[in-house]
Amino acid sequence: MAKAILLCNKWYGHGQQFWATHSFQNFTHCKKMDIKVKAVTSSDSNAKKANLFAAKKERVKLPTYDDDDVLGGKEYHISEFLSQPSGIAAVLNTKVLQSFQSLDANTYRCELPKLKLLKFEVSPFIDLRVTSTDEDCLVEMISCKFEGSEIVEELNDHFSAFMVNHMTWSDADIESFLEVDVKLNLTLEIYTRPFTVMPISAVEGPGNIMMQALVDKLVPLLLQQMVQGYDEWVQKQTYHLNQSSSEGNFVVETTEGGRTF
Repeated sequence: MAKAILLCNKWYGHGQQFWATHSFQNFTHCKKMDIKVKAVTSSDSNAKKANLFAAKKERVKLPTYDDDDVLGGKEYHISEFLSQPSGIAAVLNTKVLQSFQSLDANTYRCELPKLKLLKFEVSPFIDLRVTSTDEDCLVEMISCKFEGSEIVEELNDHFSAFMVNHMTWSDADIESFLEVDVKLNLTLEIYTRPFTVMPISAVEGPGNIMMQALVDKLVPLLLQQMVQGYDEWVQKQTYHLNQSSSEGNFVVETTEGGRTF
């Protein structure tokens, strides 16, 4: 006589629960085993989430160019610089990027240098939207993803990030200033031990300190890069303008009846 045994086990895995149903049937000359597995993700609306935040506002004096001979009588404003490819490169800080590409007229995908996360190598990719006007420049991070191993890429389902950098400028008498206002928000889903048994404040406290230290370090470097890029662009424009002027002014001298033309 055939005998059937039904077993139901609940397995716990990394971030998932697995329900397995086994049915065994023993016959005189055959043995049959069927296994059905259903994966249930642990992420839900009730999961613990840590909200991290950092902000910094800082301004720097822009170089002034008072000599009309240097500028050729033309004013090169910071707003014009930010509408040029060299200005966009300064805003994106392309010198520290692994690579970048244009997705559309004002959106760029930037690959940051690879990071070592525990035993894994991570490639961060961020999408930035740059909107520049005569009065300001707005840089928004609209996407942040990690590429690497399967475990690394699973992190993309457990966090979200948003960054905005609002740049403005002002002219006070003969001095001009560039001001940046950076805000960074990060939301982390807490789904691994030992963090799941800890209060959220135990994650948010150190996390906020680390993020603020990072922003405090990066904002002055960004301002330095912006001022340097702006100055190099002005000098380059002035050089080309002077070159064009010198090539356009030439003198032809002929002598006719003692007169020079």
